[in-house]
Amino acid sequence: KIDHKSAEFCCIIVAAGSGTRYGTATPKQFEWLVGKYLFQHSLDIALAHEQCQACILVIRQADKSFVSEILDGYPSQLKSKIRIAIGGAERSESVCNGLREADKGNADFVLIHDAARPGLSFEVIDRLLAGLSDHEGCAPALPIRDAVKRVSATKISSVDREGLYRIQTPQAFRLSAALSMHSGNQSDAVDDFELAQANGFHLKLVEGSENLMKLTTPGDKAILETHLSGPQTSITRLGQGYDVHAFEPGSAVQLCGVEIPHDKKLKGHSDADVGWHAITDALLGAIADGDIGDHFPPSDPQWKGAASSVFLKFASDRIEKKGGKISNVDVTIVCEAPKVKPHRDSMRQATAELLGISVDQVSIKATTTEGLGFEGRREGISAQAIASVILPDKFTYSDA
Repeated sequence: KIDHKSAEFCCIIVAAGSGTRYGTATPKQFEWLVGKYLFQHSLDIALAHEQCQACILVIRQADKSFVSEILDGYPSQLKSKIRIAIGGAERSESVCNGLREADKGNADFVLIHDAARPGLSFEVIDRLLAGLSDHEGCAPALPIRDAVKRVSATKISSVDREGLYRIQTPQAFRLSAALSMHSGNQSDAVDDFELAQANGFHLKLVEGSENLMKLTTPGDKAILETHLSGPQTSITRLGQGYDVHAFEPGSAVQLCGVEIPHDKKLKGHSDADVGWHAITDALLGAIADGDIGDHFPPSDPQWKGAASSVFLKFASDRIEKKGGKISNVDVTIVCEAPKVKPHRDSMRQATAELLGISVDQVSIKATTTEGLGFEGRREGISAQAIASVILPDKFTYSDA
């Protein structure tokens, strides 16, 4: 049994068709649909899932420069998770080429998905991963609810629909099983699930989604546009951070990445940058990912004297890994001295550069306590921060 909540997966998105059956000059995987190319809908959802190790796009050689140009617009950390494989004459060959690329990593699971099904969701992915915890393969499926007829040259007869399902993609497998079943001749299999059945693997069907319908004809485009044009495609999360450091003998304090001359320094296990510590906690809070002490415990000697840039960059990377982006950060530094205002622009610039956002998304303020409290007695400095983060809405493609 595999812990599906921590296992990593690689998603193979098959987009190597020529589009001749679709009936348009543009292959359907490159149809423009709700603000992006069709294949990007599945790619973006897979990349945004925190357990996604890599995405492999299987495309035609003729489309490589076009696709590469599109991918150049992705953030570097997401782009680094995308690899390209060249497809073959048949879908089975394309899948094999994608699996060879997947085998270069160390993912536990592989999801094999058709680019023509853009309605992928976190919910479907999570159900597939859960199914793989104790099965070698699983696929999303929906029961057939309409009456089914069999038509021959001489008659029309009813078919009992009890136990009949429509199989969708992505079809998910333990990577070792997928590599094994694709090592031989699979040309007669209608899909990867049938191939897995032929290999005697332990399989399971999980609940699919109507939103995973396939773009088969140009008429399907309007239906998919309705599915994909949800009322909300992203959510904004807020986080709050607070930190305190006492003074000790020294000659400068570190505040938001800037060294400010002073007759004392801040005491701490790291460089004691109280401003960046507060922002770090605010960012982690926005994604409900614990606090700075959880990830960098002061009891661990490796963080002795560490630069707070390490902590802040870590929080930023955690957000990017979830497919999110930082909307803004706002920090208030509370102290009687040193004076913060002369250094504020430098502090904003340093913070913005580290977080990969613009300066106008960073607010740094300072205030005093009018002589009250430990700040007023000049015993230390405190900082409060608020951060807003935009994340993909995991319920964008609802299964309702």
